[in-house]
Formats: sequence, structure tokens, C-alpha cells
Amino acid sequence: MAVHAKAKSKGRPTAEKAPAASGELRADARRNRDKLIEAAAPAFAEHGTAASLEEIARRAGVGIGTLYRHFPTREHLVEVVYGREVEQLVAAADELARRAAPDVALEQWMLRFVGYIAAKRGMAESLRQLYAGNSQLFAKASGLVPQTLQRLVEAAAAAGLIRKDIQSADLLQALSGLYSAPDTPDWRDRSRRLVGLLMDGLRASPPKPARKRGG
Repeated sequence: MAVHAKAKSKGRPTAEKAPAASGELRADARRNRDKLIEAAAPAFAEHGTAASLEEIARRAGVGIGTLYRHFPTREHLVEVVYGREVEQLVAAADELARRAAPDVALEQWMLRFVGYIAAKRGMAESLRQLYAGNSQLFAKASGLVPQTLQRLVEAAAAAGLIRKDIQSADLLQALSGLYSAPDTPDWRDRSRRLVGLLMDGLRASPPKPARKRGG
């Protein structure tokens, strides 16, 4: 594939290969890279490992040669996209906490978690290959995501908007079950409905103890 990419780009200078007149060309290269990452995430979520790299380049508005200069292999692209998905999921918690009530922020974050899981499912095969050689990538996610959910749960509980007896680890386990759910056309809709059911349970008041007779 890489040979093919070089052949396509031969004879036509690009922003990445042009002489360093400046930071403007470097900025163009960074923008192209970012556009490729943004285009790849939904493509992997929609088509999985069958996602076409040519189609990803087209969606990003660049040539396939540009894609291969930034990401020599599909696994390289998957690794960067996965890292970006984790970063955006974690950053979303602070953004939501600033502009919404704690319980709403928690629900909206869990809906974003559905999108994160969709992308991760699409990249599953490549992620399995990467895990053997770069377990540190997954160690980072396995620490940041649970911590982020815990912060949101604690904030909503402290505000009295959800039950105080909820363990964020239990909630994460329920959400993580989405990853292994059957890959049907309505998977995303069902997953969103599950988030609604979880929030109904989180907001429910615990049952009151039975009153003693004759007291």
C-alpha cells in the first residue's frame, strides 16, 4: 500500500514535503492529520475493519498519499484514533460539568460513552493486534475513563440528584456491557435507551423501611 501511495503523490509537492518556508506548511500538515483522525473515527464505528482508507482520505478532503504519509499502516491510524477518542471522552466531562446540572452532565457523558464504544467496537480487530505490542495505550484508558465517571457520579450524588449508594464501578460495568452486545442495526438506539434506563435507576429513591405495626 505504501508503495502505491508514493506512486500517487510522485511529482506533486505537498504541504508535508514542501521546503520549510514556514510554520504555515507545518500547520497545514497538522490540519490534514487532524482531519484524517476526525474522519476515521466515524468510519471505523460504521464499517469496522472493513472501513476503506481511501474513503477516509476522501472524507477528510485529502489524497490517499497524504493519509499514508501520516499513518503508514491501518494499525497506526487506529492507535491514534483510539487515543483521541479516549482524550475527547475524558475532556467532555469537564465541558459538560461546566454547562449542565450534575445529573444531566452524567447522562450526557454516558451517551458520549456510547459513541466511544461504537468506535472501539469498529476497531476491535486492530486493537487486539495493538494490545500485544502497546499495552500502555490501554492502561491509560483503563485509568482515565473510570476516574472520569467516578467524578461525575460523585458530583451528582453530592448534589442530591442521584442515589448516594451508587458505585461508579458498577455503573461502568453496566455500560461496558454495550461492547459485547449483538451488532445489530439498532445497536446505537438500544444503547441510548439503556442509558435512559440507568439514569432512571440512578435517580430513583431507595425504598423506605417498612413501618412497624402497633408502634
